Amino acid sequence: MKIPLTFFWPQFLWLLLIVPLLLLVYFWLLRRKKKTAVRYASLAIVREAMAGGSQWRRHVPPVLFLLALTAMLLAAARPFATLSLPSLQQTIILAMDVSGSMRATDVEPNRLVASQNAAKAFLAELPRHVKVGIVAFAGTAQVVQSPTLSREDLVVAIDKFQLQRATAIGSAIVVSLSEIFPDAGIDLSSMVYGRDRQRGIAIDQKPQEPKEHTPVPPGSYSSAAIILLTDGQRTTGVDTMEAAKMAADRGVRVYTVGVGTVEGETIGFEGWSMRVRLDEETLKEVADRTQAEYYYAGTAENLKKVYETLSTRLTVEKKETEISSLLALLAAVLATLSAGLSLLWFNRIA
Repeated sequence: MKIPLTFFWPQFLWLLLIVPLLLLVYFWLLRRKKKTAVRYASLAIVREAMAGGSQWRRHVPPVLFLLALTAMLLAAARPFATLSLPSLQQTIILAMDVSGSMRATDVEPNRLVASQNAAKAFLAELPRHVKVGIVAFAGTAQVVQSPTLSREDLVVAIDKFQLQRATAIGSAIVVSLSEIFPDAGIDLSSMVYGRDRQRGIAIDQKPQEPKEHTPVPPGSYSSAAIILLTDGQRTTGVDTMEAAKMAADRGVRVYTVGVGTVEGETIGFEGWSMRVRLDEETLKEVADRTQAEYYYAGTAENLKKVYETLSTRLTVEKKETEISSLLALLAAVLATLSAGLSLLWFNRIA
């Protein structure tokens, strides 16, 4: 596996030319020493010096020293490598669709049960130090479980899902953000007032004092992420892309998971007949705007695999990391080993 390297001070790489120069000097000294030995030493001494047992030993300390010097010179150039490291993600918000369309059976046994089972399997795979909160959304969005380390409480909350009408995808993102930033004054009711209130939809949010926010680069907030699972299109609540912009401005990634069929199907719910289809384009745009990823889960098995992928994606991430200290440590080990072997074999450091 190749690990690409970049250097903060690449001009220091010119110093690596010292290594081949020292190697040439070393070979020159060997030849000079060999000529001197032949000229002045007895035949027995020369034969002993050229014996196979000591021939390779005398080269080991100098080679180790040159390797140590190479590592030190590389460290001086401050190299960066892209490594897979444990994520700093401490909070994950699961925003799960509980609209009536989730009763469709194109994902066995139905979309809701499949999403519940996959979510519980996802929780089992997460490291225990990661907090998880759950937001359920249909005509509005509400927190059914605040971020917690208790997997048992999360499972209980998931099992209590009840289907409702309409789909407020944008509201789910806003409520999730309010859980991630409880002191930011993010107020869902003020955003939907005048639209959903007129339709008789109750908003379970207390008004908060709005606070000014300075936008940060999308995807730059590494302490939390949102996983949004839905099978339909927004029919009410905050505009989805407006909510996505709020997440992007706060650096929070919104990973979107689409369940069901793109073509859609007609289902019945509480005496109503409706046609539901997956709005993939919007979900892809939400993920793209927040520097996250979109996943399509057309079957229960695919949905489980999506959550497995997300578990890995959120607990291990690739980061560009400076490795100067590692190279300096390697140089110290090689230099110490070189000096130690020289003392052990020849009673001198040379």
